Amino acid sequence: MMKWQDVTPQAMLELLEGEQFKSIQLIDVREQFEWDFYHIAAADHIPMNTIPARLSELDDTRPLYIVCAHGVRSVAVCDYLEEQGYSNLHNVSGGMAAIALLKGFQYD
Repeated sequence: MMKWQDVTPQAMLELLEGEQFKSIQLIDVREQFEWDFYHIAAADHIPMNTIPARLSELDDTRPLYIVCAHGVRSVAVCDYLEEQGYSNLHNVSGGMAAIALLKGFQYD
């Protein structure tokens, strides 16, 4: 049974603009070149392949929001983190491409 939930790009942007953002941890799991191209300043950059070695950087006392380019890798990371015992996980559906489009920016 899936414990993590999808969050829309619009809901993510609303969260970023509000005070609630201080209470969450946003993890960007894209590669360095993707991060360098476009990212959310408040996000923590932990590339997908480094997640197992960097679990100590995740604050499991706060809701964890996972984002990638299009929402595929973030689903895999949510599944993995769930297997590791994490809860309160949120996948940003559509990823940074969808967030960029909402901001009027062509990601790819």
